[in-house]
Amino acid sequence: MGKFNVKHIDRYILKQFLGTFFFAMVLILAISVVFDINEKIDKFLKPEVPLKAIVFDYYLNFIPYFGSMICPLITFIAVIFFTSKLADKSEITAMLASGMSFRRIMLPYWIGAAIIAMGTFALDAFVIPKGNVTRIAFQNKYLKNNAVVYANNIQLEVSPGVFAYFDNYNDKSRMGYRFSLEHFENKKLVSRLTAASIKYDTLYKWQVIDYIIRDFDGMYEHVTQGSRKDTTLAIIPSDFLISANDCEKMTTPELSQYISRQKKRGVANIQTFEIEYYKRYASIMAAFILTCIGASLSSRKIKGGMGLNIGIGIGLSFSYILFTTITSTFAVSGLVSPMVASWIPNFLYSLIAIFLYLKAPR
Repeated sequence: MGKFNVKHIDRYILKQFLGTFFFAMVLILAISVVFDINEKIDKFLKPEVPLKAIVFDYYLNFIPYFGSMICPLITFIAVIFFTSKLADKSEITAMLASGMSFRRIMLPYWIGAAIIAMGTFALDAFVIPKGNVTRIAFQNKYLKNNAVVYANNIQLEVSPGVFAYFDNYNDKSRMGYRFSLEHFENKKLVSRLTAASIKYDTLYKWQVIDYIIRDFDGMYEHVTQGSRKDTTLAIIPSDFLISANDCEKMTTPELSQYISRQKKRGVANIQTFEIEYYKRYASIMAAFILTCIGASLSSRKIKGGMGLNIGIGIGLSFSYILFTTITSTFAVSGLVSPMVASWIPNFLYSLIAIFLYLKAPR
């Protein structure tokens, strides 16, 4: 087979791969939007819900968000579908008979997987989080408000040696109650501020109300009292008012900074943010693993035909998504680290991919 023909086959396979992927993605997204509209139609018909907000604030951002979620499934189905068609028409057999190795045939598959993986990662890391801000705000306003506006027993490190405590905080009134701020040097308490309440103003700007400041100098104590005092604290309500979907509103660099800042402050319940962070990187590998499994599984012509391959492929892809969900639950409960939980499915399905690749026709 000549060099020109090999390149022609590469373009042909890549075109089939990406064409099938985008067609399947559009089809599944269209069906998903119809089902979502049907589920929420009673709330959309309320007079206070504007049609413009439904279209532009919700669905314009829902489509890329949901598309990213089902991308591994669509990739797998696309590879299974068009590869089964190639095998059914004996085109893969012809390629192998002409002298092309299965390894060489896989080259356009890897290119297609790389395009999908990089595109999905770029969307997940930078584009979709910005849209999620608008989509989630719409959901909280018109559908179901899942925003966290109240918290109890908040304790965190504001800066090295400085610890803040709120008995409770209400974001609707922007008020915290029974507030204290303690400053330690060499593990010794040097200053302590207590206040009946504290009010959040703007970024890092707070106002303590009915406060007492005690400064300690050896055996001496200096006490300052007042009714109101403006102060600057390197904390904001979002540092401790954590909703389940807050991680979806952050770009990958923002997620990294947030996780680092929260760990330094001693905040414990950030597993969801860590899972989201590592999952975005793990999804890159997932595209290659599922492509390898799909191509290896469906490249052989079998009696069951294309339907059997598609059935097996859908089963494997759903099991991958289910396993990812299960391991994420383990991370939230603290049984495994978020990084391990995000990569366990890739590791196990890599073994399946290697096995099927070695069993593929040569």
